[in-house]
Amino acid sequence: MPHFHQKEHPDQRQRMLETPIPQLIPALAVPTIVSMLVTSIYNMADTYFVSQLNTSASGAVGVVFSLMAIIQAVGFTVGMGSGSIASRLLGQERREEADVYASTGVLAALVLGLAMAGAGMAFREELMWLLGSTATIYPYALDYAVYIILGAPVMILSFTLNNLLRWQGKANLSVFGLATGGVLNMALDPIFIYGFRMGIGGAGAATLLSQCVSLVILTSFFLLKKSELKVAPGKISRSPRTYLAILKQGMPSFFRQGVLSAATMALNYNAKIYGDAAVAALSIVTKVFMVIQSVVIGFGQGFQPVLGYNYGAKRLDRVKEAVWFSVKTCTVILTVGAVAGFLLAPAIMTQFRRDDALVIAIGTRTFRYQCCTLPLGAVLVFANMFFQSLGKSWRAVLLAICRQGLYIPLVYLMSGRFGLTGLECTQAVADLLAFALSAAVIAHYFKTEFGKEG
Repeated sequence: MPHFHQKEHPDQRQRMLETPIPQLIPALAVPTIVSMLVTSIYNMADTYFVSQLNTSASGAVGVVFSLMAIIQAVGFTVGMGSGSIASRLLGQERREEADVYASTGVLAALVLGLAMAGAGMAFREELMWLLGSTATIYPYALDYAVYIILGAPVMILSFTLNNLLRWQGKANLSVFGLATGGVLNMALDPIFIYGFRMGIGGAGAATLLSQCVSLVILTSFFLLKKSELKVAPGKISRSPRTYLAILKQGMPSFFRQGVLSAATMALNYNAKIYGDAAVAALSIVTKVFMVIQSVVIGFGQGFQPVLGYNYGAKRLDRVKEAVWFSVKTCTVILTVGAVAGFLLAPAIMTQFRRDDALVIAIGTRTFRYQCCTLPLGAVLVFANMFFQSLGKSWRAVLLAICRQGLYIPLVYLMSGRFGLTGLECTQAVADLLAFALSAAVIAHYFKTEFGKEG
């Protein structure tokens, strides 16, 4: 591999193709890691503040999380689809075509968001039962969900604009938009919940208002021409092939998030057999692990534009180096996190529901089971992102759905066979199986196909 001197590159394409990988990926990843951490933490903040109300309210956040995952699935589908195609086109210096995909993606995001909000409001009561509410959780879930449903267009547009910025290497701008909304949400939660006496509905209102602020900020970067990509009505495609290409490319993200929603519903259905304490405990563990895993996902979002640019420019040596550098770095990070999480599990659960010993006990056991397989998460995330970045959609779809896809039958099987203990360790077993599949698929590709390209 040729040596490139360490210097600043004013041209974005030159920077993406010449900066040494160990410098380039962390530079792009740090802002996206911060963005993912802030997003995860403010999602967890809702859980934290709501959990201080009572156990049923805590469980309601877990129930509505399935709905949020569906909305996020659509946002990531459009954003990742249009962004990844635009990234490769920028790498090939086809800027006009890249602008078409960006503009078309924004329109698709708006239309899909409005459609989801309309359908969600029309069937919101039925949705709460479908998502796994118990009789005591239901009223809390409904109060919280109304704001989340109304925010669907805002959330989907924000995810799309964020991804369009990130895929062109403008991670600093994307993180500023999301992080500002995240910090605002954390500040507004206690004000709305307790100060305005809105209860769990206050957490939903705080989330909606914060997402609106994020959207305004992200939109301003395009209006102020801070983006390499131009979004304009005149650049929106009228060809169905453009929309289909975006959806096909973003489909791994849809399946990943969509299957997560289905898995959460399956978890809630099985957990409610053991009462609100089990639903609440497993919801809390899920939110905390989202914070830990967001580090790897954020790192992956930093390395994806590197893959897109370099694959488009036929720099396969840099593509290979980026994959191995990212996997090794994040495996070390997750191993440290797993050890810390195993030791601190009881203290973490106590912070959420110190008055409910059953929530603490169930949550601690579940937390520790998941820590045992946490270091495998780097391969799970990067194998999927690798294929998505290269435009290998069907391999990416397979790996995107395998983790939670395996979880869904396992949660019924293990809960039925081993009761609450089976429910607590299901995610760890699913992660172990998904790791084996992901490692095998990416190893086979590197061995048999990667060397033939270019």
